[in-house]
Amino acid sequence: MPANSEPSAVAEFSPRLSPKLRALLQDRERMLGMLMSNLQGVVYCCLLDADWTMVFVSEGCRALTGYAPEDLLFNKRISYEELTLAEDRRWVRQLIETAAHARKKFDLEYRIIHADGSIRWVQESGFPLFNDHGELVALEGFIQDVTARKHSEQAARDAEARYRSIFENAIEGIYQTTPHGQYLDFNPALARIYGYESTQDLRNSISDIQRQLYVDPEKRAEYIDIMQAHGEVRNFEAQVYRKNGDIIWITENAREVRDRDGRLLFYEGTVEDISERKYYEQQIEYQATHDMLTGLPNRTVLSDRLQQAINFAARYGNILAVAFVDLDQFKFINDSMGHHVGDSLLVVMAERLAQCVRDSDTVVRLGGDEFVLLLCSLQKIEDVSHSMQRILAAVAAPCTIDGLEFVVSCSIGISVYPGDGHEAATLLKHADSAMYKAKQLGRNNFQFYTRELNQVLTERMAIEYRLRHAIENEEFLLYYQPKIELASGRICGAEALIRWQPPDAPLVSPLSFIPIAEETGQIEKIGRWVLYQACLAANRFQRILGRPLPVAVNVSPRQFRQRDLIGTIAETLAATQIAAHTLELEITESCLAHDTPQFIKTLHGLKALGLTLAIDDFGTGYSSMAYLKDFPVDRLKIDKAFVGNLEHESTDAAILKAIIALGHSLGLKVVAEGVESGQQSAYLLQNGCDEAQGYWFGQPLPETEFCELLARSNADDGRRPQNPDPYDRADPDDAGNAKANPTPRARPG
Repeated sequence: MPANSEPSAVAEFSPRLSPKLRALLQDRERMLGMLMSNLQGVVYCCLLDADWTMVFVSEGCRALTGYAPEDLLFNKRISYEELTLAEDRRWVRQLIETAAHARKKFDLEYRIIHADGSIRWVQESGFPLFNDHGELVALEGFIQDVTARKHSEQAARDAEARYRSIFENAIEGIYQTTPHGQYLDFNPALARIYGYESTQDLRNSISDIQRQLYVDPEKRAEYIDIMQAHGEVRNFEAQVYRKNGDIIWITENAREVRDRDGRLLFYEGTVEDISERKYYEQQIEYQATHDMLTGLPNRTVLSDRLQQAINFAARYGNILAVAFVDLDQFKFINDSMGHHVGDSLLVVMAERLAQCVRDSDTVVRLGGDEFVLLLCSLQKIEDVSHSMQRILAAVAAPCTIDGLEFVVSCSIGISVYPGDGHEAATLLKHADSAMYKAKQLGRNNFQFYTRELNQVLTERMAIEYRLRHAIENEEFLLYYQPKIELASGRICGAEALIRWQPPDAPLVSPLSFIPIAEETGQIEKIGRWVLYQACLAANRFQRILGRPLPVAVNVSPRQFRQRDLIGTIAETLAATQIAAHTLELEITESCLAHDTPQFIKTLHGLKALGLTLAIDDFGTGYSSMAYLKDFPVDRLKIDKAFVGNLEHESTDAAILKAIIALGHSLGLKVVAEGVESGQQSAYLLQNGCDEAQGYWFGQPLPETEFCELLARSNADDGRRPQNPDPYDRADPDDAGNAKANPTPRARPG
């Protein structure tokens, strides 16, 4: 039964009611009390006084306020005014009194203080009660706890505020658009990305995203297609216009938003300016595909460009030329003048090459001073020749760098599609081969690839490959050619000459493999082998003759530049136990081409070991005469070029005479090479030449045969005829393995 200070109406009027009616009324009263007790709130009746004095309070008061109904009835323990939060009392009273006097219902939400001290939100709905005279006597109403709802609403407001803050302050652009390309909403960041001063400025300026924003309108169509297919777009990149007309790169992530029935409402997503990233990607891609010095495409691009050119030529039946260009004097300039001059020169040459070709052609820098040209859509082979002549002339034009004038030339090798190959690698290989041939022919020219050239280069590659294993397989031999003292006719020394005898193959001429060994660096290993074997042979020759016989060994320019040359020779002398003066080193004038001071220093180091030193091929090299006074050498060897035409060229005779005189004036012995007739021998003897060698005196012999020659020379003290036939000469071949003169004209030593 509701808490009340008065007896119920049934009890008051019970004597006047029939038992049945009284029972009915009592049931209804119990039902009403039960309903009020089960309500989640308070049913009340209060006076409109200063304390809101309660005259009726339902049982729900306990849960709502923490107080029992009787605590509030007639303010027994606490008044409702005291329960109302002080901050809300004034406006609550004002709102209720205004509604009551206006005879209107009132509905409001405010806060009360629970008995446990917590603050609760309540919603109160009520209406005024008037007596029969129209006087306002009380208020009736219902109060319920809405704290949970108020907290939820506050949480929602807080979340909305946070979202709005994120939306407004995000760095990324955030938007909502219609499927047809109109903006519904967007944040300030989007306006900034697109270069607009405010969101309103963007809203006023863009009404059609596809046509007004995207550089390529088809990108918006692509965006829509992806969205319709997948319901979202991820990392969608496009170029868009900013307000000032600049073009930037953006990336978008967006999704569809649909209602509960699945109807499409709008698209929402984010936009990020990725222009800087795209710029760096382009820079990285450029660096990966272009030479940073000259700006030309690099080796990475070459294969793709060449394959495209081949496909185009095959489709339209045109000629494609691949030209391999190598600058001739670049290394010398780069080493002597410095890399900054070399780099400047490369930039100039790259510009010249690019200016010599059409826009449809390609110029690639492979690296160093090597370039490749792809000449496309040519109609006839003469077009290639004309282009190459133009390039040769352009490259050879003087070039001024840092106030100095440089002139370089180039060597060009050309392969042509389809005749010289159908694959990119084949065309490049053949063009490179042809360039190598242009170098051999004196540089500053161009050569077309030929099958004969390919055969020569294939043979060269085979020699290079087999040469790597020749020492291990013991395929090298040393032959020895006697040197003759002209005044006495006696054998005074020998020159060690290498030969190569591959298994099951003909003897290979040094002219075929020595240049290859020099280029590949294998000459250093071969040179050490020759030195060691020649020293061992010198020991055997000494045992046969009973005296030392000097053995001459050629030292190549590459060997001579070895830093450990002096140490290697010293170790070899010690290992073979021969006297140092027994070993003669023959050094060509070409060693003087680079670093003459170092050349002289090395000569002095070798001389300090006690070796005999000779300048080989004298007269055919560089400016050796200017330095000859500084060279600690013992012999000059006159090149056979001045001896071979002695009978027919008076100039050669004069040169021979001058060299002999020069050598003697410097205290040197003079040795003539390539003597092939008695007339040549007689002339040399007459003009004071000290020693000679050649087929007139004896051919190069294997060590066994040379030892037999020495043994015979010891046993036979016979003399050579006083007047030998001056026209009796050998018939040598070009490889240095001529038919032997049956009776070598050498006297015993």
